[in-house]
Amino acid sequence: MIKDKDDVLILAIESSCDETAAAVVKNGRYVLSNIISSQIDLHKLYGGVVPEIASRKHVENIDAVIKEALKESDTTFDDIDAIAVTYGPGLVGALLVGLAEAKALAYALKKPLVGVHHIEGHISANYIQNIDFEPPYVALVVSGGHSHLVYVEDYGKYEIMGHTRDDAAGEAYDKVARVIGMGYPGGPKIDKAAKLGNPDAIQFPRVFLEEDSYDFSFSGLKSAVLNYVNKEKMMGHEIVPEDVAASFQKSVVEVLVAKTIKAAKEKGTGKVALAGGVASNSALREALTKACEENGLYLSIPAPILCTDNAAMIGSAGYYEYIKGIRDNLDLNAVPSLKLGER
Repeated sequence: MIKDKDDVLILAIESSCDETAAAVVKNGRYVLSNIISSQIDLHKLYGGVVPEIASRKHVENIDAVIKEALKESDTTFDDIDAIAVTYGPGLVGALLVGLAEAKALAYALKKPLVGVHHIEGHISANYIQNIDFEPPYVALVVSGGHSHLVYVEDYGKYEIMGHTRDDAAGEAYDKVARVIGMGYPGGPKIDKAAKLGNPDAIQFPRVFLEEDSYDFSFSGLKSAVLNYVNKEKMMGHEIVPEDVAASFQKSVVEVLVAKTIKAAKEKGTGKVALAGGVASNSALREALTKACEENGLYLSIPAPILCTDNAAMIGSAGYYEYIKGIRDNLDLNAVPSLKLGER
């Protein structure tokens, strides 16, 4: 490709869970390629992600994924300015595969290495979706392992306003899906089933915690669903999975949306962003869109392909770290429980 002298091209690698991904991103906003090799069909057999299997598949797939990312973007290693890679949080074995690949490339090509926080990547997906979107804003990050309300003061500068105290939203979706016989992955299955159900059929609890808290708790809701299903089975009543899915989803969405709007009003930025795998959920997208419109807030939502784990979002986050002068040494290690804002 013909590269402008001011362009910065980031080769990004993501392997924190069960997607092996590589992307080439220009100037933090423009995706030249975004290749994802998913393992969902493999892990369906076990009802969830098996870490050892995920790691082995990453080893098998990573070279081909990077090669395809370069081919699709019409670039070579010579065009690349830096290598960005997820180093936490995530499954440690899976993280190590991507990290080892990135360090090997950085060493062999003599390119800078930039470690990226996975959640920071999810937030940065909004910069790809909306090229004029900038901090400050409040971000709702919802995924299988994380539920965060984050005030994004500037690129790479975060204030954690709230987080999950137990089950993350996506984790609750997966567990409830198993309870009502829908299998893995639970999020898309419940979202689809809920469209056919009555969201007011069952009154599940809405857990808002203390009045001034922005934290989340979905463990009690998950238990309420389990207790309802067990009780109905014991009484010989028919269980309508679609109604359970719709009622459960309504409870989750109401809490997520209410706390996000409250946080945005407190910070007064006028802007909200949605991020993470659960950001693909249609009910959440619709409810947050409506709430933001009613409260005069601008809402940024990435396309579904940018909500699930992908490398383009890592390339965006890596770009903003790179232009700040952040570089990592080749002794950079995987940090499976890395907190947002830490390095």
